[in-house]
Amino acid sequence: MKTTMVIPSYWARESRVGWREGDAVFDHPTPVDYDGTLLRAIQSINILDDKDFQLVIIAVATSPDIEKDVEEKVKGIISSAGVDIEALLFSHSHLMQIHQLLSSKDKERYNPLLQLDGYSNIRNLCVFLPHILGSEIAVLIDDDEVFEDSAFMNKAGEFIGQRFFGSVVDAVAGYYLQPDGDYRLKAEFLPWTAYWGQSEAMNQAFDEVIAAKPRLKETPFVFGGNMIIHRDLFRVVPFDPNVPRGEDIDYLMNARMFGFKFFLDSELSIRHLPPPKTHPAWQRLRMDIFRFLFEKAKLDTQIPISNMDMVSPEDFDPYPGRFLKADLEDKIYRSNLMLALDYLSKGDKTGCEEALNNISLSKLFVKNHPDPFGNLLRLQKSWQEMMAYTERKDVLLKMSEIIKEGQE
Repeated sequence: MKTTMVIPSYWARESRVGWREGDAVFDHPTPVDYDGTLLRAIQSINILDDKDFQLVIIAVATSPDIEKDVEEKVKGIISSAGVDIEALLFSHSHLMQIHQLLSSKDKERYNPLLQLDGYSNIRNLCVFLPHILGSEIAVLIDDDEVFEDSAFMNKAGEFIGQRFFGSVVDAVAGYYLQPDGDYRLKAEFLPWTAYWGQSEAMNQAFDEVIAAKPRLKETPFVFGGNMIIHRDLFRVVPFDPNVPRGEDIDYLMNARMFGFKFFLDSELSIRHLPPPKTHPAWQRLRMDIFRFLFEKAKLDTQIPISNMDMVSPEDFDPYPGRFLKADLEDKIYRSNLMLALDYLSKGDKTGCEEALNNISLSKLFVKNHPDPFGNLLRLQKSWQEMMAYTERKDVLLKMSEIIKEGQE
């Protein structure tokens, strides 16, 4: 089966300039005057036994005025990597050409589905590009990871698209090895985390799924930087751009609703070596609050629909199911109150105010997202229509030419 591996890479203004108002916000974009982690990730491909796949690097700029610099930077990294596979660059100039092509065909209504803005939109490009390159399998990897298992690609393709105990394996989730070699998270215990309990829930889920037999089993969680998705799934179900982060697990939920199954392979690991976290605790907690509120609302607003499955929070226990139930509001209140007191004890007035602000913002977020399930249905319909349209030979040829031209 033809396979395309896609690695998104995020780039910011020069380090001396830093972030400016209006710039896109990602966890740890690399300043364009730094080398970052991308070269290391690409070069680690050399360890793989099976190199029978295409590689696409998606270069994402946090601001329009650095897009050309970012494209040139990433093009140089790709050319210097010294990896014996076809490696293609996709960035803002290529996306503009695809938008122009769709507009010329009176299909500009599909342009909003293809954007280089936000994690979910970029994940959608991670499956759209394999689609127009004619691949059956999309392998999603992040640029802060390295391959250490020479058999990774052999394992990635071993079960995908096959039947397993009566079910089709539509997608396979691998998992991350932390810098110390363990799959468990190492989190500092703080009073507020006792109320929130996210790391505890994640480690419990990891122990119950990653460490358990058999090797392949259904999973309540996935890792966005280690996902193998079959075209039967990605041509039907999109990532939801309305979720602020956690787009990987949200995608698993979407897939289940439309009758597709994710399986975790306990032998499919990749080393995760992320840069240090720079965002304060109140901000990271806020983003997690928003994602869980959104996902809970999506479950709560489900209605029975033909050819769709109703799913419940319990289907995702222990993680993220623990954060999708009726006590989520209480968790938000208690954890942020404790976090605010922690900031106050350290004399951090701003941190205290922002932690308390999380409580009021959580209520506002719910009001601003009244029907996430209905929105998903509309999104999915448009996505499936676009994927079917772009399968036309004339459109497919022109789009693939856009990606392949100008790579030297």
